Formats: sequence, C-alpha cells, structure tokens
Amino acid sequence: MDYIYQPWPWYVTGPLITFVMFLLFYFGRRFGVSSNLESMCAIGGMGNFVDFFKFDWKKNTWNLLFVVGTIIGGFISYQWLTPDVTVAISPETIQDLSELGFQNAGSKYLPDEIFGSETILSLKGFFILLVAGLLVGFGARYAGGCTSGHAIVGLSNLEIPSLISVIGFFIGGLIMTWIFLPLIF
Repeated sequence: MDYIYQPWPWYVTGPLITFVMFLLFYFGRRFGVSSNLESMCAIGGMGNFVDFFKFDWKKNTWNLLFVVGTIIGGFISYQWLTPDVTVAISPETIQDLSELGFQNAGSKYLPDEIFGSETILSLKGFFILLVAGLLVGFGARYAGGCTSGHAIVGLSNLEIPSLISVIGFFIGGLIMTWIFLPLIF
C-alpha cells in the first residue's frame, strides 16, 4: 500500500511537546540531554579525577532512561517509519553544497563527506569530529545546558539566560556554516 509521507503537523507535535514539558515540570524535572553526559562521566569514574563529577548520578537515572528511549525511538523511526531517506532541500542549497564539494546533497540525511566511514577514519575526519565534539561539549557546559534544554525548556519558562544561549547557538551555527565550513571543505 503506497502512501504519501507527511511529517506530523505542528498542531499535533506542539501540544505533545507541551504535554511532556508539563509532566517534567509537574514532577520537578528539567529536560536536557547534556546533563546525561555529566551522569555518564560520573558513572565512568571521572569523579576520581575531577570534583565536578562527584555527585550521586543515580538521581539522574530517569534522564538516562530518556536518552535510551530517544536512541530506541530514533532507530524505530529510521528503520520503520521513514519511507524515504532523501532530504527535501532547496536547489540553491544543493548548489551551494555542491560548490563546497558535497556530492549528491540531499540524497540522505548524513553526507558521506562528513560521516562516511572513509572520512571518519581519515586523519582530517577524525580531527574534525574530535574538535567539533570538544567545542559542543564546552559550549553546552559553558551555556549551562544544550540546545534542546535551552530552546525547549528555558524559552518555555521565559528564562533570559536561555534566550541568550539560543541566540548564541544560532550565531555560532551561522558562523560555522558561512565561514568555517567553506574553509574545511
């Protein structure tokens, strides 16, 4: 049976996100993924080396389960709920990416020029992912949370630090896209 795939409309997903945020607020929890990295470091024994990681990570078990559920949900979505792996992007974007050296832009979610096994296993690819990971980790720690925590929860709570962080995330994304990405590729 053929069907036309449509993403869930905003009037369904918006209230679902609101409902989840309400439940978290009701139970005294905060949404965010970067706090899980702190918990994983504490589980891994980093508290023996860095005092920041000396805390009772068992209090964050619910958040770790959230990440496991996110990974499982992403797998289910990709495996069984995604009828097509192509990405609908504008012809202008395809042209811009082609000029940067990205072949077949939009043919799949993760371009081989960044995420292909040959690229990741090369010295340049490994270095790019290492530096990117360090910058994202530093940025999330410096901002006091990740993009999801600030953009969904912080802005919902009308928190000025979250607004500043989200503006910073967007500025950083624009700088990366228009200045550094062309220099790297």
